[in-house]
Amino acid sequence: MFHKEGNQSILIAFVLTVILMSTIWLISIPQWLQISLSAITITLLFIILQFFRNPQRNTSLSDSNVVSPVDGKVVVIEKVTDKEYFKGERLMISVFMSPINVHVTRYPISGTIAYSKYHPGKYLVAWHPKASEENERTTVVINHKNKIQVMYRQIAGALAKRIVNYAQENDTIIQGNDSGFIKFGSRVDVYLPVDTLITVELNQQVKGGETVLATF
Repeated sequence: MFHKEGNQSILIAFVLTVILMSTIWLISIPQWLQISLSAITITLLFIILQFFRNPQRNTSLSDSNVVSPVDGKVVVIEKVTDKEYFKGERLMISVFMSPINVHVTRYPISGTIAYSKYHPGKYLVAWHPKASEENERTTVVINHKNKIQVMYRQIAGALAKRIVNYAQENDTIIQGNDSGFIKFGSRVDVYLPVDTLITVELNQQVKGGETVLATF
């Protein structure tokens, strides 16, 4: 199953693959070179297909758990000062996605979208300390029914040149559902109240929509 954001890229990749394979086997070059070029072409197609994959995730809906919005590795767990929305201290969990991770973004909790904003910016490497404030990014805040607000931020990296965000203010959303997509390696930061119980560790691999990051 592939994400809809990859439809155009996958179509182009298939067309180019057919053209390249036809050319490789029509031109007069040694057979070993034909086989090698064909293998490289098929490998590139496979990479594109796996990048846009959208596996089904079984989210256990919970009013007390915050699930990871994306697949990847936990690279930061720290108390920070949010300058954009809360204007105060929050606990931040950062999940870094490599190019081989699933890049679908999912809602970490259920609720109503209170805030959704796109910010143009730089393309520093995703793990750069200033990436969350200076890179291209989107910020989304969810109002939970228990009066707690959770914010997550999609952050573009050195390779990611397109962030897709489906969250619209006042939308009612469900935990684990598709909320967007980031093309190529990047990261997502989740901002929580300072008294939230964190349930993951640094360098832990997490799955979007399934791994519980924290509990209220």
